[in-house]
Amino acid sequence: MHADQTVTTSPSGITQRRTLLSDGRELVYFDDADTTLPPERAADARPAAPRPPTATMRQDVLTGEWVSIAAARQNRAHLPPAELDPLAPASPTNPSEIPSMYDVAVFENKSPSFGPALADTAGVDAPVDDDDLTSIGVERTRTSVGRCEVVCFSPEHTGSFSGLTPSRARTVVEAWAERTRALSAMPGIRQVFPFENRGEAIGVTLHHPHGQIYSYPYVTPRTRRLVESIERFGPGLFQRILETEQASERVVLRGEHFTAFVPFAARWPVEIHLLPHRHVPDLAETTEAERDELATMYLRLLQGMDRLYDTPTPYIAAWHQAPADAHRDEIRLMLQITSPRRAADKLKFLAGSEAAMGAWIGDVPPEKAAEMIRKAVEDA
Repeated sequence: MHADQTVTTSPSGITQRRTLLSDGRELVYFDDADTTLPPERAADARPAAPRPPTATMRQDVLTGEWVSIAAARQNRAHLPPAELDPLAPASPTNPSEIPSMYDVAVFENKSPSFGPALADTAGVDAPVDDDDLTSIGVERTRTSVGRCEVVCFSPEHTGSFSGLTPSRARTVVEAWAERTRALSAMPGIRQVFPFENRGEAIGVTLHHPHGQIYSYPYVTPRTRRLVESIERFGPGLFQRILETEQASERVVLRGEHFTAFVPFAARWPVEIHLLPHRHVPDLAETTEAERDELATMYLRLLQGMDRLYDTPTPYIAAWHQAPADAHRDEIRLMLQITSPRRAADKLKFLAGSEAAMGAWIGDVPPEKAAEMIRKAVEDA
């Protein structure tokens, strides 16, 4: 049986095919511009399973930060064998999350940190600042509305983003951008965050090449601190940073639309930031030309990361974006790639000072790190 689809095609030729899984979760296929796949997609043949209850957030009154208590995450798969890969295309022996062969696929996480309810379906407003849902003494709780999605970069069980073709990387960038657009418009969503964790040292629980997208019901603590810095230094802060870094020895890679560099105050042994040359608040607002260059530059950066040592380097790739409804004229899209790897056989662990006090100590001078990364990118 074929699934019902809603189909759209971008100017770049990448096609979105929206459908639903048997339990009502959204699934979106993104077909490469040069795809060889047929247009039909199989319907999800699994019996509908109940969705987990929406988590609850608790506020740490010492910091004002919210913590989502999402017990359903304890049931997620942990490094399953290839024949039971939940992100592989479904087969008679592996009724996975994705019913058909695909190029790139995005679906709602079965065990979300936020959601599955959105603000309108939860019957409550999304959390805004300190407008509490329930408050008893110093204990404050809210419904953890939101959306968490999984982004599968490839149907293959193993591999990494750095091994994708340029065409496939471009499709993933399209998926990030279009899901950012769709998620930002959902009720109660304040901020959308695409990211990728690579390597068991980072805590990856699936070998299948994939990333995630979190859609938060609040503006995240990091972004709140960023807003404070913008208020201190002025609305042109990102442009000042870009111009300063472009004139420094910390530039790693520069294109027509983006510049990648090791930041002046890098915290991690390997840390790369990438900024657009014009003000862009999020991936959804990038042009076709910017998405084209972003795909190739991101590939080159990750391929360079894998040439730093004889074995693949674990990393977190984080796409920082402006909130959906605030500060969009001041906060610029920024990619941040970090790795705890400080030598071929050593990792940086967050010990007492960083973990407890938030007081960081850098192990590698940023200028030295930039020289090492720049050479690796050139050789990739």
